[in-house]
Amino acid sequence: MSEIKSFSQNDLQLIDGLQLLLQVDTEGQRALQWIQTHKDAINRMLQANGALLIRGLNLPSSNQFGQLLMSLFGESLIRYEYRSTPRTELRGNVYTATEYHADQTIPQHSENAYANSWAMRIGFLCTKPATSGGATPVADNRIIYQKIPAEIREEFARKGIMYVRNYSNIDLPWQEVFQTSDRHQVAQYCEQNRIDCQWSDDDTLRTTQINPAIQIHPLTGEKLWFNQAHLYHISNLSPDIQRSLLSLMPVDKLPKNTYFADGSAIDPAYLAIIRQLYIDHKVAFPWQKHDLLLLDNMLFTHGREPYTGERQVLVGMTTPFSC
Repeated sequence: MSEIKSFSQNDLQLIDGLQLLLQVDTEGQRALQWIQTHKDAINRMLQANGALLIRGLNLPSSNQFGQLLMSLFGESLIRYEYRSTPRTELRGNVYTATEYHADQTIPQHSENAYANSWAMRIGFLCTKPATSGGATPVADNRIIYQKIPAEIREEFARKGIMYVRNYSNIDLPWQEVFQTSDRHQVAQYCEQNRIDCQWSDDDTLRTTQINPAIQIHPLTGEKLWFNQAHLYHISNLSPDIQRSLLSLMPVDKLPKNTYFADGSAIDPAYLAIIRQLYIDHKVAFPWQKHDLLLLDNMLFTHGREPYTGERQVLVGMTTPFSC
């Protein structure tokens, strides 16, 4: 019987300065069996590193991907609720990555950082690499926190962030966001998650939620830039789309927008600095088929670069945490 290999940080290869890639040889084992054998070492590396790309597994189905994540983290996968982007649900709480048009960039973000609960662990499986482009860059929220100018960081920390959503046919309807057509269930969810909801006579819904801009990691104790102010704010849209939306509706009716928690406007220049920091510090790699990317969702953000051809990346989330 061959000796079981023990992996450590020293086995990780650098990608753009980040110890990220673990190239493995399963020696004929199925991916799930290999993960079960090495899950302690994988979890240690992920906890130490915050991000881990495993290359060399063979995961032919979304079902096996879901089973692998549950085996690795010892918990069931989380249902994607209070949605912000379009996805297709597969079996066992596995989803496709956000299905925006291929020519669009999805900025860096931590999943559900606009909410008061989120997954601590998130996994991505590449089942079909794009012909070109389509990377899923990652960035370290600890670095972003440190690099944001102190006066901006302190204002966000002092005031907090208000997320405002108006649900209509322009963006996701509330039935898709909350995965129900029952107003009572929506109201229940909002009450349980400290979301203020207001219904209009025409069956439209407006929600507001106030959350901190900065979180403390429950295991490491580190301060993290953890929010989606830069993603929800109207300044994240192209100037043409901004003008088009504002010609159709007043600013308080926009599908998504962010303010400071006291209702005051966030200076778009602040958000431009934050977006640029994410761009400057992101690490990208070309996907290969069966690549498995594991993230500590608080420590690392992810995004998506434009691509050509067909592309499919699957997502599963686990280990829920609430603030």
